[in-house]
Amino acid sequence: MTDNKMNNIYLPQLVTIEDIYDETPDVRSYRLVFKDSTLREGFDFKAGQFGLYSAFGLGESTFCIASSPTRKGYFQCTFRRAGRVTNGMADLSIGDTMGFRGPYGNWFPLDQWKGKNMVFIAGGIGLPPVRSVIWNCLDRREEFGRITIVYGARTVSDLVYKEELAHWGKRADVTLVQAVDPGGQTPDWTGKVGFVPTVLEQTAPAAENSIAITCGPPIMIKFVLATLNKLGFRDEQVYTTLENKMKCGVGKCGRCNVGDVYICKEGPVYNAAEVKKMYNDF
Repeated sequence: MTDNKMNNIYLPQLVTIEDIYDETPDVRSYRLVFKDSTLREGFDFKAGQFGLYSAFGLGESTFCIASSPTRKGYFQCTFRRAGRVTNGMADLSIGDTMGFRGPYGNWFPLDQWKGKNMVFIAGGIGLPPVRSVIWNCLDRREEFGRITIVYGARTVSDLVYKEELAHWGKRADVTLVQAVDPGGQTPDWTGKVGFVPTVLEQTAPAAENSIAITCGPPIMIKFVLATLNKLGFRDEQVYTTLENKMKCGVGKCGRCNVGDVYICKEGPVYNAAEVKKMYNDF
């Protein structure tokens, strides 16, 4: 956003919680709108960017913008109760006020991927940043080839965006594969049972003319990268987001530092080749 009201990088803008979605027992999504009509109408971002969300009196927490930039007039966030700020956010109600700073960071280069097949692999709470790209691609459906979504969680109750998963599963132009970890299924579960990397290998999306985007727990990403390599994906075809390394959003506090890289300034989106330079165990 270029509006003068966003020039102070430390000043949160006021947003109203327009709607609340309880995704799991400890995960919520908020639909947010700027109180200022100029900001609301002019706000723009790219899929993969993030923001700092504040519960006043408690502080800020960093996570992605979970909605697609093709959807105007509002934006969404999804978060898990994990500490003081997110617990404070979870105690808010429709109509309450929060603070927002952003958007920050780089983004997934969708314009470079026109004509490509898109493969999305996510685990648990790792789906929100991927969701932004999924809806971006679906809203620009004619620009992309096959769309495959592989998503898993520990248990059925831990799956987020259940209504959207049902919608994606019914679409003829989307291949959706859902999975839960062994022991996490219910009697009526009709999806796969297994860990995401294993289910990904069984799904076996073609690497040719494809881009893969993955997000989830670090151990999942590690094995997903190995599986994608096994399926023929080159590191340059595979992207992830390191938003869990984000702190102040602008690289001033230094806590996003990994080696000589400041994730807040250069990330959070990287391809697998770039990630492997930062993490020896990836």
